[in-house]
Amino acid sequence: MGKPRVIYWFRTDLRLHDSPALKAALDLDPAVLWPVFTWDPHYVYRVKGGVNRWQYLLDCQNDLSESIQKLNSKSKLFVLREAPQTLFPKLFKAWNVTHLVFEKDTDAYAKERDKVVIALAEKAGVQVITRSGRTLWDSDELVAKHGGKPTMSITQLQAAGRKVGQIPRPIPAPTYLPDPGDMPVEFEQDKPDAEPDLNATHRGGNDKTYANIAGPNGDFAIATLQELGFSAEEASTPHRGGETIALKRLQEIFADEEYAATFQKPKTNPAAFEPQSTTLLSPMLHFGALSPRLFYWRAQDLVEKYGKGASTPPESLTGQLLFRDMYFAAQAAIGPPFAQTLNNSYCRFIPWHLPSKAEATDAGSTAVSGSYHVDSPQAERWFRRWKAGATGFPFVDALMRQLRAEGWIHHLGRHAVACFLTRGGCYVHWERGADVFEEWLLDHEPACNAGNWQWLSCTAFYSQYFRCYSPVAFGQKWDRKGEFVRRWVPELRGLDERFIYEPWKASRAALDKAGVRIEGDGLGGGEDGTYPAPMFDFAERRSACMAAMKRAYSIGLYGNDDRVKDGTWKELFEKAGETEMEGLDGGSDDDDDGKHADDAEYRKERGIGAGKHVRSQSAATKEGPMDRFAKKLRT
Repeated sequence: MGKPRVIYWFRTDLRLHDSPALKAALDLDPAVLWPVFTWDPHYVYRVKGGVNRWQYLLDCQNDLSESIQKLNSKSKLFVLREAPQTLFPKLFKAWNVTHLVFEKDTDAYAKERDKVVIALAEKAGVQVITRSGRTLWDSDELVAKHGGKPTMSITQLQAAGRKVGQIPRPIPAPTYLPDPGDMPVEFEQDKPDAEPDLNATHRGGNDKTYANIAGPNGDFAIATLQELGFSAEEASTPHRGGETIALKRLQEIFADEEYAATFQKPKTNPAAFEPQSTTLLSPMLHFGALSPRLFYWRAQDLVEKYGKGASTPPESLTGQLLFRDMYFAAQAAIGPPFAQTLNNSYCRFIPWHLPSKAEATDAGSTAVSGSYHVDSPQAERWFRRWKAGATGFPFVDALMRQLRAEGWIHHLGRHAVACFLTRGGCYVHWERGADVFEEWLLDHEPACNAGNWQWLSCTAFYSQYFRCYSPVAFGQKWDRKGEFVRRWVPELRGLDERFIYEPWKASRAALDKAGVRIEGDGLGGGEDGTYPAPMFDFAERRSACMAAMKRAYSIGLYGNDDRVKDGTWKELFEKAGETEMEGLDGGSDDDDDGKHADDAEYRKERGIGAGKHVRSQSAATKEGPMDRFAKKLRT
């Protein structure tokens, strides 16, 4: 029997360092090893992705291919253009493959796809080897140690993690790679159906992704944006991807020992730019250009060395990685419903505006489809203005414009715009916001994106809905002069700092001096020097949203409730007098106008949270999102 002939299937692990799966492949001592990437039509057409993220992915692929070539000039990342479910059976036969090795993936679609590929491999007599490496701990092992339940808090994650065992130390990158074998592709290519294409608006109508299984020149080259149907000019992000850049950036971060050891996420500035106040390594983690275990142990070892004064989870650098594992394990336990309200037993049902339509999708027969019902023309206008960065609230608009242009905004900025869209003003479904983030974020992780939107909308993971970000005070807290707003909302660049967060309060003389006119809704393009009026009175909308949230919490429905599925939830809300616009006060006398909505320490130091309403919340919050904030009332 000859030595193994191994395909190593790269997916969300575009690196050589700390790759348990790649080490498992090399431990076979293979005669030949093919480093392969396949263009899966699901991600090409059925998952939203802006051009910035496509560029970042190609950066990571090109960097990985160059690193492979440095180890073996005969090898590289070989990219094939076909769905893995149809491609691999043909490769197994044509290339005489004995082993298929890859890193585990816990995303809902990927798990189903991998089951199919594994079954096909077994049928062909090909041995499949998988290893965990995308997260600190194996997500499935965490779920098993947590009694099959999702990890809905850092505390639960850490408890399950202790049962799994210590987070493994990172392993070094290989120093050699075997030669690839011959790669005949004289078989019929199965071309996918490109419709529906969720990325059609970004393509120029000249999609050649699947024109040739081995690429335009038949050499298995990395694709270009043009081959994928995108215009290179639309890639506006300054952030570039790749393992080489990731490791260099990691080195720079830990060279500043005080910054890395005392890092506290809530104290980093969401208005900082050039440079930003956080690591900006999340996109590297998403594409696997950086190992989370390497990042974790660099941080943990430094904290132990630094001693007194070092930060601790959840605010610390290690805490940010723990949050990531928490969401991944929650998704692994709940499955496809995790990314939606429908059928999600851990997600509270709130009758938001613009609810999702449900239909059969690749992720499940009753999954949300990405399209939605326009139940309120006003809410639809608000959503469109939010997405366009034309709400009339400069701090929100600056964040949304930065997101669209660069594919990234600070974590606290994400908090602010998510709260504004959902429970802090618009009362629009969190799934609408998650759709936009899916399209625009470089670091979009399905698990983290859904989890964070549920957190900020107070439908899961977090329940203190009365703590609401102010679109004015929160920005002022970090950037009194409004430099961040001036960078991203240039029409307000000349406005006096007294009005930079509230231009509608400026006098005519102040507006004229700055060359600003407050008019329109910002959706029609507008003229130079015009800025839209605010969409609504924030104080009124905040009160209305809090009252509606309070009523929804008291009714107590979750996404898997039969009344949610059959529509009879409406009777409960109507009987409870829900109008959303009643304007009932759901806050407390200790409201800080959202300036410190992200800062628990600020509120603790000042004794905020002593009011009757807040006390009733705090007990429920300690129990986490699996609590029943109030008994399910049936009035």
